[in-house]
Amino acid sequence: MDNNVSEIDDANFFFAKDGATNPQHELEATLDAFFSDEVKDDNSSICKFPARYAWLQTQLKADDFPKANCAEYQKILQRVDPKSTTLVFPAAHINSPASMFGHTFLRINSSYNSKLLSYAINYAADADAKKENGVIFAIKGLIGGYYGLYSLLPYYEKLKEYRDSEQRDIWEYDLDLSQEETLSMFRHIWELNGTHSYYYFFTENCSYNMLWLLEAARPSLELRAKFHYDVIPLETVHVVKNAGIVKSYNYRPSKRTKLLKYETLIDKKYISLPIALVEEKISAKSIDANKSIDIDQKRYILESGVEYLEYRYSEGKIKKEHYLELFHEMTTQRAKLGITKPLDIKTPPNPVNGHRALRLQVGVGNKEGETLGYLGIRPAYHDLEDSSYGFLRGTQIEFLNFLASASKDELKVEEATIISIVSLAQRSAFFKSFSWRTKTGWDNNYLDDKPTFGFNVGAGYSWGNTLGYVYFLVDPLFYMTSKPVAGIGGSVGLKIDKYENFNTNIELTQRMYDNGQRQLLINALEGVRISKNSQIVLKYDFKEKFKAKKLQSEQTLRLLLKYYF
Repeated sequence: MDNNVSEIDDANFFFAKDGATNPQHELEATLDAFFSDEVKDDNSSICKFPARYAWLQTQLKADDFPKANCAEYQKILQRVDPKSTTLVFPAAHINSPASMFGHTFLRINSSYNSKLLSYAINYAADADAKKENGVIFAIKGLIGGYYGLYSLLPYYEKLKEYRDSEQRDIWEYDLDLSQEETLSMFRHIWELNGTHSYYYFFTENCSYNMLWLLEAARPSLELRAKFHYDVIPLETVHVVKNAGIVKSYNYRPSKRTKLLKYETLIDKKYISLPIALVEEKISAKSIDANKSIDIDQKRYILESGVEYLEYRYSEGKIKKEHYLELFHEMTTQRAKLGITKPLDIKTPPNPVNGHRALRLQVGVGNKEGETLGYLGIRPAYHDLEDSSYGFLRGTQIEFLNFLASASKDELKVEEATIISIVSLAQRSAFFKSFSWRTKTGWDNNYLDDKPTFGFNVGAGYSWGNTLGYVYFLVDPLFYMTSKPVAGIGGSVGLKIDKYENFNTNIELTQRMYDNGQRQLLINALEGVRISKNSQIVLKYDFKEKFKAKKLQSEQTLRLLLKYYF
């Protein structure tokens, strides 16, 4: 509740008519309901609001509080068996702009040794983004056009959704909430069952509501107070870590990560065999019977075949009956080859050790012999020029990036981006991904010698290895001068990101416009990560500009300090 106004938008959550805005009236109405003559069963006020009941009983130190037979609540409580709490962060999804920020939900750990049998608490918009128009979905998500709903599901189901179907690595942060605090949170979740609140993509989203639940468990945390205009999932993980309540963490690799690991283990001459198994071009028995294939290679082929089969099934590409037949055939043949070591996947950098979202940059530069100063700010979130440490490789999503320059004669806007998204997904044997990018806003990368509004959206392909990756993109574009100008650009780029403290970017772009003009753009950047939240960048730009009625080259060298907080 903020300024005595509840964030619950459902009138059924309150006893008093003005309960959402008058805590005193709601308190009095709650006590009246608890002490009323209603039947004290599952439908009673006490059973519907166990968190209020427990809190009032503690605050009033009352031994003669009315009691109720809450059979359904006790049944679910016994099933969930709340003992401790874990914050779960599914990382970004490489080809989904809606998922590039990541996601957070909570896991309520039980007495079971296997965490897969625990329950997950999730909050999401009551909408299916796959079935709705993408633009309408985004607009409604921004203006609160959907209700947000809580769900309580077995943890293994959430893992299937995020880790397997959506190819997202999972990070689990165990919190030091006690059993009693976890129980308090569960009581509050029970009260929210069946209620709704408006869902806002940037503010009252999944992560905001997870912070809300953690505060219900331990009110002294005050985690939501750290956010004002946007609530980015990874930023909430930073805030929880900075609050000192993260005890330990665990990493669960996605299906994509596992399959990419198998690509490094399987000999190139056999790399097509797991896919051929799933496509039934060969049989699992033929792999076992092939004397020329080493036993370790047979194991890798069959194991990766099973992983790829499960991935294709999760995508809906294979029917269940067919999937079960192939799964049984491949696992049976694999079992005959004996036990081997588990797949050794190196844990990548922890996302909470990457930079924060808000970026301030200052620097100096030289443009054609003229000295310039630079100042810029960006509220969110990450671009390819930032250090990729802790972030998903090849992804960029940023809003409202602003950069200005100043010389002795002029103050100039260099860039004012509304939104920029890039997904450079490297192609591999198992994943024939395409790469794409889009950008809307003002910059100085067009023919005019002034900030120009433009829009581009492009697609292409990317290939990579442990050293870095290359990409090729074709970008249809449009910008505004005295009249609209359309064009198309072709780009080739290289990014070297093997070394955690160094970040090398090179891109060459050739554009052709509908007015007959051509333009060459070259930029090169070397970034040095000097701490978690600071980076020094040396950047070179070559641009062809239309000046004095002819095409002229313009070269700029900048030295920038970027600080993230």
